This record gives sequence, structure tokens and C-alpha cells, in this order.
Amino acid sequence: MLSVQLDTYLADINMTATPEQKQKLLDFVAMLAKWNKAYNLTSVRDPEQMLIRHIMDSLAASKHLVGERFIDVGTGPGLPGIPLAIMNPDKTFVLLDSLGKRIRFQKQVQFELGINNISSVESRVEAYQPEEKFDGVLSRAFASIEDMLHWCQHLPKDNGCFYALKGQLGDDEMAQIPEGYSVTDVFELKVPRLEEQRHLLRVVKNSQA
Repeated sequence: MLSVQLDTYLADINMTATPEQKQKLLDFVAMLAKWNKAYNLTSVRDPEQMLIRHIMDSLAASKHLVGERFIDVGTGPGLPGIPLAIMNPDKTFVLLDSLGKRIRFQKQVQFELGINNISSVESRVEAYQPEEKFDGVLSRAFASIEDMLHWCQHLPKDNGCFYALKGQLGDDEMAQIPEGYSVTDVFELKVPRLEEQRHLLRVVKNSQA
């Protein structure tokens, strides 16, 4: 049963969850699996794999987030933003994506599961001008850190930072980080039942470093 697996995986990453939070995570997987048949939201089809590759992969970064206001850029169906929002009710998450079908799915999740600390925005990242900037800019969708910093440079507060969720880290990619930015932390993330490498990079503008 997925609920038993979820309990095991949360214990593996030392994360505690209320029964309500666990149910919302499971309901999110169920909605993702259901909508995926018509909307093709993710290439992962199996709910058990969704739990590992989407939910736990998102939550592995949770303890490293500093601040209260975040934006998840290129969020797709709401990853990592929705799992992080469920587990961090004291933080708010803007979910940004340019595809309407993904935004419709996110809004249905928000409505059905009663997640009050997310809001969905349909926009290309370069066109989005928030009224209030963010403590953290999250993404696991950008092909490179260089692209993320280029397209998202207008989003963080002066003391905000970028969080890039990556798989394997290549020296070439790290060398391409633009002038004016510094990597302050590289966290190796352990995702239960996932053999592939996962990393979280925390990047700031140099005036903060």
C-alpha cells in the first residue's frame, strides 16, 4: 500500500508528517495518476514511482529552504512546489508554468485538497513581474543552472537565493555559472529507493556571498 510506503520513506529522510499531510500527499499522487491519462503531465505512470520520483524527490530539499515566500519556476504539475507546500504550511509557494493544462491541474489540486499556501500563475518566467519578490527561487526543470539564473534573475529579493534541484553535477555546468553569482552550498540529497544522484544547489548574487 502506498500509505505504508509513504510512512517508510518519510522516516528514511527523518521527516514527520501529520495524518492530514500524509493523506494530502497520497491524494496528490492519486490526482496526478488520474489526470496524467488525459493531460500527459508526467512521463512517470506508476503511482509507486510517482511517490518516489516526484513526492520524495521534492521533499528531500525541504529542510534546506530558508525563508517564507518561494516561487517554483517551470513547476509542471506542481513539482516540487505542491509537496513542499503540503509539508511547510508556514511557507507560501507561487507555482509558475506557461502551459494552461498544468495550471488547471494545479488549481484543481488546490481546490480538492484544500492547500491554502499555493497560488498558480500561467506565464513565461521572463514575462512574470511579481508585486513582491521571493526569499527563494526554486526549480528542478531548467536544463542548466546558467539558464535558471539568466531567466529568473528578477525574481528573488535582495537577500533571496536560488535553489536548483539537479541530478548528477557536471564540472562543465558548474563552470558556466555566470559572473556575479556564487554557489554557497551543494547538498547531496538522499531520495528513498532512488539510486540516481540528486543534488540541491544554493546560489546567491555576489553582493550577499
